[in-house]
Amino acid sequence: MKAMCGSVLQFNAAVNLEKPKVLVFNKKWKKEDGLLVANLNSKSRKKFNLVLSNCMKESNACTLETGNFCASSDGNWFLKAKGKEVASGLNERCIFLVGMMGSGKTTVGKVLSEALGYSFVDSDKYVEQVVGAASVTEIFNEWGEAYFRDNESKALRTLSLMPQQVVATGGGAVIRPVNWIYMKQGITVYLDVPLDALARRIAAVGTDSRPLLHFDSGDPYTKAFMGLFTISKKRSEWYSNADVTVSLLDVADSLGLEDVSDLTPAAIAVEVLVQTEKYIWSRNNRSNRIFPSN
Repeated sequence: MKAMCGSVLQFNAAVNLEKPKVLVFNKKWKKEDGLLVANLNSKSRKKFNLVLSNCMKESNACTLETGNFCASSDGNWFLKAKGKEVASGLNERCIFLVGMMGSGKTTVGKVLSEALGYSFVDSDKYVEQVVGAASVTEIFNEWGEAYFRDNESKALRTLSLMPQQVVATGGGAVIRPVNWIYMKQGITVYLDVPLDALARRIAAVGTDSRPLLHFDSGDPYTKAFMGLFTISKKRSEWYSNADVTVSLLDVADSLGLEDVSDLTPAAIAVEVLVQTEKYIWSRNNRSNRIFPSN
């Protein structure tokens, strides 16, 4: 397969493939160098138009841009290069990932931290270690939610003082104003995932590790969806305080995907980097307008 910059590539998923995938390759079209941007599990979408543009001769890579989504055809190069670029603008500030339970904060956070050259911390795991409990569910059952929230706030305060970290926060960390004071020491990124996708993810693994989703009756999906719906109504306004919002619906739509579950963690991490860079750039521009140089 050959491609020129600016050409439109059409990826057709064969119907008889059980789990077809879309990978973006480098100029030599080596499979091992590809960045997996989507698992084509959606039955209704078999065709993708991806616009290949902005070839970078010095890096032997091309950049793929589709709407809000931006990824490189040389996956390893792009993640490292973009991560290094964004890290320089962060000036060692942390990134705090916020979002509903099951939104992928931990999975995406690990990819993101590697790209940035940062450490990764899961705040729930941090609290578990400090308290000496096996799980958040155990803390809820033994001491109650208020006890957990108190320790969560202490953890975020401590983590906010540590440089160069990607922190995956618990879904409910946003409900305490003091936590925003700590998280705003860095940059907050909201992973916005549709409730249906969240419910499907959680139902697939069960709700045992989700103390706020325990209901007496109903199938796993219905229990998860109803619980998430109730929680989201209470938290949606809080999530809007984030510096950056990454909508998985927008990312999926830009790639021609009908199901956000088809997106890979790498694709989402790339979008976080791109949107974070835009946020840093806009803030710097505002500062320059307020305090112009002589």
